[in-house]
Amino acid sequence: MLSVELHAHSSLSYDGRDSVELILEQAEAVGLDAIAVTDHDEIDASLDAAERAPEYGLVGIPAMEISSKAGHILGFGLEEAVPPGLSYETTLEAIWEQDGLAVIPHPFQESRHGVIARVTRDQLAKGDAIEVYNSRLLTGRANRQAERFANTRDMPMTAGSDAHISEMVGQAITRVDADERSADAILEAIREGKTTVEGKRTPWHISFRQAAGGVTRRVRNSVLGLFQ
Repeated sequence: MLSVELHAHSSLSYDGRDSVELILEQAEAVGLDAIAVTDHDEIDASLDAAERAPEYGLVGIPAMEISSKAGHILGFGLEEAVPPGLSYETTLEAIWEQDGLAVIPHPFQESRHGVIARVTRDQLAKGDAIEVYNSRLLTGRANRQAERFANTRDMPMTAGSDAHISEMVGQAITRVDADERSADAILEAIREGKTTVEGKRTPWHISFRQAAGGVTRRVRNSVLGLFQ
């Protein structure tokens, strides 16, 4: 079984803080086997991380978190960025056109761009897998809803730290029973549901700091944009 981090953000995300190097160092330090950097609507840092991962004894999986019209969708195994602002189903199709894996993160956390407010449950079930444990939680209710849904629809399950600072990489991991130690084998095993999930809550003060940092960066970027 391989331990995989499937949800982490670098400084390329508007609400991320740390470099690819720090993220990979943390992944190595906590004993992960593989990691996907999943920046918001950006892929360059993830491609860099996937290329450099072997230097840290890791398998790198190129990925991104895409802002569809319905909410966030994780795309794995991508070579090119999927544009934001597409419909839910068009975003899925764009991921599949690259032979990628589409995972729906925190679908029942509507305040964090979960898709459930804008898609039917049948549409939700069209994803390749459901993120059933996201470390950034308050009560855990949304995670439990996601797990119940995945069980009801017999869908593969994943976990993710949703780390926006490097220290949180590895808070939630997906154990993947892959045939070999490669990105393709990991993604195929997830498709086949050969996963178990485990994790722990991101400390509230860190979640708050991450959220506050994201707001600060958005405001700063908006102000800078006025002078460009």
